[in-house]
Amino acid sequence: MKPRQNLALFARLSAASDGAPRLLGTRRIGRYLLLALLLVAAQAPASCPEPSTADLAAIKGTDAAPALPEGQAVVTEGVVTGAFLGRDRLNGFYLQQATEQGPVGLFVYMPGATERDAERLVPGKHVQLHARTGAYRGRVQLQRVERVEICARDRLPEPEALAWPLDESELETLEGRLVAFAEPLTVTGNYELGRYGSLRLANERLFRPTNAPDDAQERAVLMLDDGSYRAFPSPIPYLNDDGTRRVGSRVAGLTGVLTHAFDAWRLHPTETPRFLDANPRPAPLEEPGERLRVAAFNVENYFTTLGQRGAANAEELERQRAKLAATVAGLKADILALVEVQNTPGALADLVEQLSLRTGVTYRAVGGRADRGSDAIKLALLYRQDRVEAISELHADNDPVHHRPPLAAFFQPREGGEAFGVVTAHFKAKSGCPARGDIDQGQGCWNERRVAQAKAMAAFLERLATEGSERLLLVGDLNAYGAEEPIRTLTDTGLVDLIARELPPERRYTYVFHGESGYLDHALASPALAASVAAVHPWPINADEPPFLGYDGPESAAELIRPDPFRSSDHDPVVVDLSPEGR
Repeated sequence: MKPRQNLALFARLSAASDGAPRLLGTRRIGRYLLLALLLVAAQAPASCPEPSTADLAAIKGTDAAPALPEGQAVVTEGVVTGAFLGRDRLNGFYLQQATEQGPVGLFVYMPGATERDAERLVPGKHVQLHARTGAYRGRVQLQRVERVEICARDRLPEPEALAWPLDESELETLEGRLVAFAEPLTVTGNYELGRYGSLRLANERLFRPTNAPDDAQERAVLMLDDGSYRAFPSPIPYLNDDGTRRVGSRVAGLTGVLTHAFDAWRLHPTETPRFLDANPRPAPLEEPGERLRVAAFNVENYFTTLGQRGAANAEELERQRAKLAATVAGLKADILALVEVQNTPGALADLVEQLSLRTGVTYRAVGGRADRGSDAIKLALLYRQDRVEAISELHADNDPVHHRPPLAAFFQPREGGEAFGVVTAHFKAKSGCPARGDIDQGQGCWNERRVAQAKAMAAFLERLATEGSERLLLVGDLNAYGAEEPIRTLTDTGLVDLIARELPPERRYTYVFHGESGYLDHALASPALAASVAAVHPWPINADEPPFLGYDGPESAAELIRPDPFRSSDHDPVVVDLSPEGR
């Protein structure tokens, strides 16, 4: 209650019970004045050594007045809401004060804080500062703290209860203040967890807008930070007992200080967040039994030449081999369509040998004199001779629009049944954008190139149907999301998008980029084969996992990198099971 509110109370006490004003005797006036003064004293700010020269609202600026100039000496006070002292943290603390403009929060940069300062500057402590105004990355702060005085031990202000998302004006008002989110949020991205200790949160998992038709998600993102901006934190925060934090996890109990830094709204927690593993790691796939299983897998640059696009050294190569073998063992595939193998005969031979040795299942690469192109990476088709027979050599589409020629081969089940063809492709990536020409117009750059590749692929499939069989399965990394033009170009020819046909929208992903999920890896069947598809799904072992668990993870994560299938690549493998009908 402010003094003017107490005076209003005094006026109400001076009125008759029926609301008519009346004169008071001297003794009664004295009693009311004493009551008003006691109320003012009870609600006044805690006593500090000297008067403040500016409140936090004046320092920070309001709609009616700008912030104080940088470098101005001020004496001000407030309650510590979040302490993040030390070089490994934010090198400061947050202060909050009730002002006539409402609660105001401000960061105090104090790199020279001593152990004694750390003991005193704890949440709930009312302090007075002698400091100077400043700014960092456009945000007003206090800095160059000359003296800290303890005023009183106050209670923390109640966190402002919020519901996500908030509009920009609300966020600006709340910046620097203690807040709490009543409802759990979802981890929609973990790319920066190992590097900066932060997670992307949203109301639900976010999908790429072009992943499915009529996408209308609310796309606001809140970064859950860790009270630090240091790189490669050790230990990495927010991990579960398996040493991971998957996309799709839910997090509740979010209480902390809201701020804006590095182009994002962030929450530095003052209470430990509570995580729910709402998207646990999947188990290995069941054996296909009488079905035949085809799996497409981007192996993320398998290079035996060290220091190029793949492993930087022998230790990383060993990690990569172990993780790829664990993945292949879990897939239990009869045919493997692989993407991103080093374009040398030795690298493919080494991969086949390593997979066979480590899984106990003998794989063989389909051979032939097909042109693999001149790109640094190529495609490959592997198969189990005990389950299927390769009844053709490799076919390649050498249309010059492809920098990595698509490959195809025909197979016959050992137990009998109709022959079918498997085609694998790796379309032009969305990265390396040109300054002009085939630029990003909503579907990533090089989309015109990918559309042209899709048209060439349609012609290649027509030739294969004429020369071999109409039962064709196209799998691979097409670098286009499900509702983008390259995929529509293929489905317009009659191909069936199996992932879209078989899976609900929330499961249609094989890749996560900037906190948005989607499927770049596809399984498309010709009408003659589509009826024989018994099951299709990605195996979510990679895209949901944080990148630091990969074979080339940082030193801070070395103890967490294991010879398991998780984060064996940045893409999830896609599995297609074909029914035994027709044998």
